[in-house]
Amino acid sequence: MKRAAWLFLIFIIFCAAVSVVSPVVFGGQAANPLAEELKSPNADIRAKAAQQLGQSADPSVEPALAAALNDPSTKVREQVIVALDRLHTVQSLHGLLAATKDSDPDVRTLAVRAVVGWYTGSIPDIGFTGMIKHSYHNAMQSIQGGGTGVSPGTRVDPQVIAALEAAMEDTRSIQAAREAAQGLGTLLTRPAVPALIKAAHSPDPDLAVNALNALSHIKDISAGPQLLGLLDSPSKEVRQTACITVGVLRTHAAVPKLQEIYQNDPDKDTRESALNGLAFIGDPASYAIFIKALWSNNKQDRTFGAEGLARARVAKATNDLNKRMQIEKDGGVKLAIRFAQTSLGESQHLQDLVDALGSRTLGDSAQSYLIELARRKNILSALYAYLHSGNANIRRRLCTVLMYSGDASSLSHLQLLTKDRNSDVAAEALRAEQAIRARTNAA
Repeated sequence: MKRAAWLFLIFIIFCAAVSVVSPVVFGGQAANPLAEELKSPNADIRAKAAQQLGQSADPSVEPALAAALNDPSTKVREQVIVALDRLHTVQSLHGLLAATKDSDPDVRTLAVRAVVGWYTGSIPDIGFTGMIKHSYHNAMQSIQGGGTGVSPGTRVDPQVIAALEAAMEDTRSIQAAREAAQGLGTLLTRPAVPALIKAAHSPDPDLAVNALNALSHIKDISAGPQLLGLLDSPSKEVRQTACITVGVLRTHAAVPKLQEIYQNDPDKDTRESALNGLAFIGDPASYAIFIKALWSNNKQDRTFGAEGLARARVAKATNDLNKRMQIEKDGGVKLAIRFAQTSLGESQHLQDLVDALGSRTLGDSAQSYLIELARRKNILSALYAYLHSGNANIRRRLCTVLMYSGDASSLSHLQLLTKDRNSDVAAEALRAEQAIRARTNAA
């Protein structure tokens, strides 16, 4: 009898412990006390409950959270959006899409960020601190030429694209519209290109700039000719961004206008943007401009001059590049010259570009140059030998290069790196392998 009493007591304690750790299920429904707190008359309690439900990793709470998207408190609805993003299921994504139509502009903006974050793995922060972090992140991406956030070949649900397009076109909530334009670029949504072209002509300069940057990420060259008029935009920021975007999109029809801006515009930053655009296009017609820039006192101009010569591929540029290299002191310019020399067939400089992948200051530029060079079969094949580098950063960044420029011949090399001793290298190798398979299957 005494033993039975002890067993009963142990059973009661066990049940109490289980009820604290996880919701008890009766009749197929989760009896989570936090879900009940979403019905509290106190908005602070409801908001706290939403936050904790998001951290629970329990998909059974999704219906309760989805219902709370209609909560009268914006504070609660914002916490619900973050919670749904944390749960990261298909059902939670549907809830986030519904929230992109919220009547409150701030809630709608947060929902747009969360929809994009559902794909990139970035959970948005709430309030003033979240806004500062988000603005800083965007600024650093702009300065560093940051990545797009998703791997090439990532499939984005058509409903997501439609929701972001709708948010971008509804300029009554202008910040949400700006965020949606940026998100469409982050997710590389090629079907959104027509809508982004329209947004690039928006009277709101920030929306136009975000749309132009999105088009630069997506790299659909058919958009370029439709952006030429923006080179005369009354907004200096739009004009400068358009100079770079038509360059990234290799819009050769823009060359005469960009040359005119570079030679005659009174604003230094606008002239620099025009030179950047010309460098991306790399038209041999701009050869004289690139040579002049290579010998400029401005290191940024020298960088763009070298990059333009790399893409123009005019053989006689080798002499100027070699002379400039002998006296150049800036590391970034030197790397751009190595890019140009390699592009012009001096393959012995490929080692310098690969070594720069391990540099904190030059790694991003080296990676961009190699992504471009690796589209040539001979350079792609030459890069495989460097995948065994003792530097994990070099191995990881080479996986990124292959993710964008590799082909079927890259797969066997990447499969080996998916077992790399460094987890970051292994993860990037897997991403690259998946991206190449998606690309080859689509082709």
